[in-house]
Amino acid sequence: MSKSMEIKSEDDYLLLSGIQHFQFCKRQWALIHIEQQWDENVRTIEGKLIHEKVDQPYLREKRKDVLVVRAMPICSHELRLTGVCDVVEFVGDPAGVQVHGSDRKYVPVPVEYKRGKPKTEDSDILQLVAQAMCLEEMLVCDVPMGFLYYHEIRNREKIEITEVLKDKVRDVVDEMHHYFAKRHTPTVKTGNHCKNCSLNNICLPGLMKKRSVKDYIERTINNEEVT
Repeated sequence: MSKSMEIKSEDDYLLLSGIQHFQFCKRQWALIHIEQQWDENVRTIEGKLIHEKVDQPYLREKRKDVLVVRAMPICSHELRLTGVCDVVEFVGDPAGVQVHGSDRKYVPVPVEYKRGKPKTEDSDILQLVAQAMCLEEMLVCDVPMGFLYYHEIRNREKIEITEVLKDKVRDVVDEMHHYFAKRHTPTVKTGNHCKNCSLNNICLPGLMKKRSVKDYIERTINNEEVT
């Protein structure tokens, strides 16, 4: 049994969107999701604007044999994750599942919108796979594929939802829950990615190697010497 199934309280559920943060930088994820720190930069603002155009809760539209649902809430009790799919396209298929308000059967296909272009690492892919796993659990069906839409290149990238990717999601989510349960913020691992991080001024990677941001701020407020 996956470690993710050991605790059943919904208080322990994490935001699915945190997978992307966690894969980009575990410290960034902890600052946002554990220490509740946040700041904006051009990249985060552009991302918000893109999602505002997509995320229109309760809006449905029909395109031939495709039913498009925007800002669909999702959840997985196995992974202990909650979140929102930017778009779920329900594609007409006799082998699919019944959808409320329709007499047809559909296969759900999650579509995640991203600000930039395809990444060299798999953070976006794992976020999409986690969405597919939530849909599979909620609707009791198979979700064989999903799409990542990148605004910079205005193109969709098809992602096959494989068991290998699902296992990697489970491993990543287990690690996220481990840190969250301990309320532990990992020490910083500096790199070129730090320059583009919206939390650079909060994280202060050049100053802190072992001390948490929360501890640093408290000591600064109390006029204690920071060494």
